[in-house]
Amino acid sequence: MDIGIIGIGKVGEAIAVGLRDAESQDWNLVGATTATAKSAQTASERIGIPVTTDSRALATSAKVLLLCVKPYQAQKALEAIAQDLTAEHLVISVAAGVTVAQLTEWSGGKPHIVRAMPNTPALIGQGMTVIASGPEEAQIAKAIKIFECVGKTATVAEHLMDGVTGLSGCGPAYIYVMIEALSEAGVSVGLPRDVSTLLAAQTMLGSAQMVLERGRHPAMLKDEVTTPAGCTIDGLIALEEGKMRATLIRAVRAATDRSKTLGSS
Repeated sequence: MDIGIIGIGKVGEAIAVGLRDAESQDWNLVGATTATAKSAQTASERIGIPVTTDSRALATSAKVLLLCVKPYQAQKALEAIAQDLTAEHLVISVAAGVTVAQLTEWSGGKPHIVRAMPNTPALIGQGMTVIASGPEEAQIAKAIKIFECVGKTATVAEHLMDGVTGLSGCGPAYIYVMIEALSEAGVSVGLPRDVSTLLAAQTMLGSAQMVLERGRHPAMLKDEVTTPAGCTIDGLIALEEGKMRATLIRAVRAATDRSKTLGSS
């Protein structure tokens, strides 16, 4: 399948690199578009694929289009190419808060529409992409295959996609704050900055990998570290006193609520 990317920002570039470097040869990345000639030239040189400002030409040459623009740009981007889209096209949107119904309307009702939400670790092939399930099973399977190039995938009902945005879409920012705080804590007890950041980041990475590979509830893994009258339990009590758990829950809920407003912004 011929694939084009409309909006070669961070997420679009991550997907482009993943497709470019994938072992599978089931697709041909024909190019991408961006807003200005200067940014197009820069992106083309960096990624090694044709990048222009002509989305209509891209829609003519690619039957699979990844819409990687900001939510407020989605309507304009789709309406600009609606006359070039056909029933043979598949449009995969990563615009947070923009529904399949909106995408269908703006694209003229002809192309197949799939909604997805990746996150920025896709830049290093460790992304988490969630795809909205629905009747377009064959097209959803295509989307899954594409996003598997940049990390793991999952599917949920579309009405849960705002929650996905609030958790995994925005989640890297929460993790970076936690790593930064742990690094600061290490410095406060005398560790060098570079060592402290390494300890914090690798501990976060290794712990996450344990959750994924061992398939056990995080609480059970936590208990494995927590010995009676040991150091860990005192640290956990401090976290509970600081309401870290409740604060993280509020962060996801706040981001989810904001995502619900983006499609109408």
